[in-house]
Amino acid sequence: MNQATEKIRNYQTVDFDQYVLLQAEIEKLEPTGRCVSQQFIAEQLRRPNYCPEQDLFVAEIDKDIVGSVNIESELAIGRVVLDCRVHPQHRVGALVTELFNSSVNRAKELGAKAAHVNINEDNVAIRKILLELGFSLVRRFLELELDIGRVDGLGIHPNIECRYLRPGEEDKLTRLQNHAFAGTWGYNPNTVEEIIFRINISTCSRQDIVLTYEGDRATGCCWTGISCEEGIPSVRKGRIHMLGVDPDYRSKGIGRELMMAGLARLRDRGLRVAELTVDSENRTARRLYESLGFEVRANTLWYEKAVG
Repeated sequence: MNQATEKIRNYQTVDFDQYVLLQAEIEKLEPTGRCVSQQFIAEQLRRPNYCPEQDLFVAEIDKDIVGSVNIESELAIGRVVLDCRVHPQHRVGALVTELFNSSVNRAKELGAKAAHVNINEDNVAIRKILLELGFSLVRRFLELELDIGRVDGLGIHPNIECRYLRPGEEDKLTRLQNHAFAGTWGYNPNTVEEIIFRINISTCSRQDIVLTYEGDRATGCCWTGISCEEGIPSVRKGRIHMLGVDPDYRSKGIGRELMMAGLARLRDRGLRVAELTVDSENRTARRLYESLGFEVRANTLWYEKAVG
């Protein structure tokens, strides 16, 4: 009997259909809420400051792609984020280890100081492999969920100027986010090019981004969207991707009003559930979310390995 041929290599354009099929099959077996449609994946492979032929590795067995690891460069904060996806049938042996080793070598080429990996807490197999590879646990994040119908008084506060993002305001949104999240663990400063890209992908619109203003100055933002179920946009679940307030305008109730406006946006789209992710150590944000009725439904863990 011939032994199966295993190979770790760089992604190529001709791999696209197999790559999409693998992501869809893994998402079906182990739902995570990520979108795996052909259009969405094609868009992500064209994002700024990213080259799939260099920053995406695939694991191949007898020419069938059974795993991948994507490398997201966030060099402004000295790290890369590794997203490893391997079919459950092939998580034994050296395959996963070799994928991670290839991605860590790429991280060194990029000049990163650390590699980070985010996984679900219940993914015991990958947690074991990460520890064997020298990764250590550095942060816990909470996945929160809310029944939107239980929130009273949704809408926009009349005393705060609050509206959707307008064309040409991408630079204001970029400056606001970078100012609001400066120094926050894991936040990589955005560029205007990256913001424009995210606004124009198929799953986003300007009406998904609520801003508060004082005069001509953006003081806060709430970026909403539709969650995915079974790999496609959900008809019932929405997501708060980001909530940020200019440090000069905090403690004025802006964050709460932005959340109410964002939840109203999700409700008006016919969505019944809101989801979000929060750092377990961000007590201020957690208090706000809990006061609105958000409850913990899962935990995710961040692991780190020095690569410099």
